[in-house]
Amino acid sequence: MASKDHVGIEMVMGGDNSSVSSKTKKNLMKNMIVFGEKVRRFPGLVWHTVRKVGREDPRRVIHALKVGLSLALVSLLYLMQPLFKGVGENAIWAVMTVVVVLEFTAGATLCKGLNRGLGTLLAGSLAFLFEYIANECGQVFRAVFIGAAVFVVGAAATYMRFFPYIKKNYDYGVVIFLLTFNLITVSSYRVENVLKIAHERFYTISIGCGICLFMSLLIFPNWSGEDLHNSTVGKLEGLAKSIEACVNEYFNDQIEEEVSLEKESEDPIYKGYKTVLDSKSTDETLALYASWEPRHSRHCYRFPWQQYVKLGAVLRQFGYTVVALHGCLQAEIQTPKSVRILFKDPCIRLAKEITKVLMELANSIKNRRHCSPEILSDHLHEALQDLNTAIKSQPRLFLGSNSNQASNMLALAAVHARQKNEKDHGVSLSSVKTDSSALLEWKTKRTSEQSKENERKVLRPQLSKIAITSLEFSEALPFAAFASLLVDIVARLDNVIEEVEELGRIACFKEFNPGDEIINVTCSKPQVDVTQNHLPSHGAD
Repeated sequence: MASKDHVGIEMVMGGDNSSVSSKTKKNLMKNMIVFGEKVRRFPGLVWHTVRKVGREDPRRVIHALKVGLSLALVSLLYLMQPLFKGVGENAIWAVMTVVVVLEFTAGATLCKGLNRGLGTLLAGSLAFLFEYIANECGQVFRAVFIGAAVFVVGAAATYMRFFPYIKKNYDYGVVIFLLTFNLITVSSYRVENVLKIAHERFYTISIGCGICLFMSLLIFPNWSGEDLHNSTVGKLEGLAKSIEACVNEYFNDQIEEEVSLEKESEDPIYKGYKTVLDSKSTDETLALYASWEPRHSRHCYRFPWQQYVKLGAVLRQFGYTVVALHGCLQAEIQTPKSVRILFKDPCIRLAKEITKVLMELANSIKNRRHCSPEILSDHLHEALQDLNTAIKSQPRLFLGSNSNQASNMLALAAVHARQKNEKDHGVSLSSVKTDSSALLEWKTKRTSEQSKENERKVLRPQLSKIAITSLEFSEALPFAAFASLLVDIVARLDNVIEEVEELGRIACFKEFNPGDEIINVTCSKPQVDVTQNHLPSHGAD
């Protein structure tokens, strides 16, 4: 009997093992099929990414070719025998210089190239001076002197990096100064002819910087100032598109209450103001590099880069209101369509007038001309007046028809709040029971701490919504917030217009002509953020 049982158990176990192995094989085959599909699609995905990056900004392709050509030119110092005899093995420093210095824009290349050259020159000069002093002393004093010099210069240069002006403009140069000084000074104690090596390295670095400047300034140059100028135009157009699309979507038949993060990234409203909110560091970096660039325009325009930074700060403040306006579309409590339709026409008219103003500002900066004197036209004030009249014509929506009824609603909300407090604390405030039956009833309701926490989590949002929706004017509250933000956007237009007019005055924009005012009501697609992937990396090599 025991043997039969044992055999049966083995059969069951064998059957289980076979089923597990079959499942494992199926999963393995499925994973292999998925992996093979990914491998098959990989070349197409790579090609799609390459085309997408190039189409977004064709200058990226040109910059890549410029870097490749620059590296090929400096490689000739190694490949050609006459050049290799003159430069020697230090030609590798020219290759490193091209890799580090050559940036996407001419301003960034000038900033890093001049910082690298100036830092190398100052470090070499100071190292020569210390080497001359150390050679006049004994071997022991020479070692002490070199150690003390490295300590003092390293501490002083590092402390100078905390100065705001130096950190902003010459931080990379100070790093190169420290690196070069320590290499020359410390190596001079053990290596002979270190000064000759320093001379050769300085020459090769100069050759590398010269090739970088030649490629950046003369071969299809990309100017940081033009990028900052175009990005400002794109931000104004993006804000105009966001406002118009937001108002149109608010008065559509359906408003999506929940928007996933993936869908939000594809939302045109979100795309319009995202560039504005993320532009602070980009604007400051482009303005810094633009200050290094020479006047390159045929008309020698003056570009007040700090004014562009100020305008960007005002646009970010303006963009925060647009974000709040967009948030009204995803509010938990929405105004019914029957109420929203009463204010649809004046709100859409007002949004179109705001769009016209922002597009006129974008066109004025794009064409480098002053704004129209009638940029705030009578149509904008008429749209505001129509919205005000429409709101005043529906006082019951915002004030309530009966104050006593409203008071009763408030009292009802207070009762719900009190009931919530009672359930949270386990005490009845309306009638305090002291008998055993009340105690037993209370204990049965609170059987465990876990049920208590779960009940709190359920009751809290329910009671808060009951208290809000019981108010008579709650249906109009979301639209009141939406209308208030729309009016606030109109008020903030004055600040944007003032900064744009100040920019035109400082930059000597041409005067406005009546024929120059060409505004598209339907916003064009915002320009690609040309600075997104082109800001240089601050390395120490």
